[in-house]
Amino acid sequence: MPSLAVRNFGCRANRAEAFGWAEALRARGLRLGDDWGRSDIVVVNSCTLTGRADRDVRKFIRSVARGNPAARIVVTGCYAERAPREVAAMPNVVAVLPQSAKAGLPDRLAGLAGPGAEAVVAAGEPSRARAYLKVQDGCDDRCAFCVIPGVRGPGRSVPGAEVAASVRDLAGRGFREIVLAGIHLSSYGDDLEPRGSLRGLLREIESAAGTARLRLSSLDPRRTDDGLVAHVAGSGRICPHFHLSLQHASERVLRLMGRTGGADHSRRILDALRRLAPDAALGADVIAGFPGETEADFGELEGFLEESPLTGFHVFAYSRRPGTAAGSRPGLPEGVVTARARALRRLAAAKDLGFRRRLEGRELEAVVVARKEEGAEVLTGNAVRVVVPSCRAPRRELVRVRIGRALPGRTEGEVVA
Repeated sequence: MPSLAVRNFGCRANRAEAFGWAEALRARGLRLGDDWGRSDIVVVNSCTLTGRADRDVRKFIRSVARGNPAARIVVTGCYAERAPREVAAMPNVVAVLPQSAKAGLPDRLAGLAGPGAEAVVAAGEPSRARAYLKVQDGCDDRCAFCVIPGVRGPGRSVPGAEVAASVRDLAGRGFREIVLAGIHLSSYGDDLEPRGSLRGLLREIESAAGTARLRLSSLDPRRTDDGLVAHVAGSGRICPHFHLSLQHASERVLRLMGRTGGADHSRRILDALRRLAPDAALGADVIAGFPGETEADFGELEGFLEESPLTGFHVFAYSRRPGTAAGSRPGLPEGVVTARARALRRLAAAKDLGFRRRLEGRELEAVVVARKEEGAEVLTGNAVRVVVPSCRAPRRELVRVRIGRALPGRTEGEVVA
């Protein structure tokens, strides 16, 4: 019987899309899995945020074609939108679908699989432990480094009533955590009539979540005001885990990036989140080695990150993207970019370890996300993954976990309720 599998790359919006496909196929008696080595049809939801993202997609497609020569590979997502001919020329690719075709992908997959297709679901399947819900797509900004608006299109929001209905359905089917995803979540509602806002959406859907908790994807500090900070930090339904798209701390580099707002505003937002939610995980995206970044600019960024209440951050080594404003500018030497990114990643790891060590001995709510030979893995509201030696609760369920030892790259604990 034909079998289906999916491989996601990139952001939470991609995860939410694949989650939606899985739900639609589930309604047809099928499920998407991730056993690419023996699946007849392999779906690739691609990313093109960086050059490395492109390379990862190409490497995966070639690996599937070598190891599973009979596989039919269907590619969609941002890379497929940006370079469809390049993707179509790769081995075993039978279809390259634009972003506009994503909504109809489950029907197309069901047709490719034909009657009698079977589910291929790898052990663990972590995406099924939590629900992902895309509430916004596209972006109207034109940051100098970013290709995504060109492949995702303008900002588009799902009406609040539809989001609330989806949240209610997911919670009713047993999901205890629902991740709200968007390409530019902070601009939610700009395109709606009447105009909406992320804060308004959260007010509308929190009661629909029932006993489930909500987790937010990345927030733009330029669109984060005191009212939104107070709401998300004080809500008993929203996970205390807030990730900001900072990108840099040097005012000069931020101007080169085409971003407004500045480091002082970001610092004020972070300080307010820490004051109102003392145990929250505070993350950020930052770019090292942007064209024109001087040693002094980098020093500003490094100093800002070190002094900030951030508990970790994701570091992107600048990657030239075709068609962007920064793409035509002279870049820094590769060795300089690599060294700066490496220095920031060391700092991020130290921040993360320090945060987790402060939680040792604490009891926190967590959702069971995976079963392991050594027990289980649970995810706390403030985004700490904890390995526990035993856990009777099934995946998706909420438990109480006591944080034990925080080690580099690993946190150990025990389920207490």
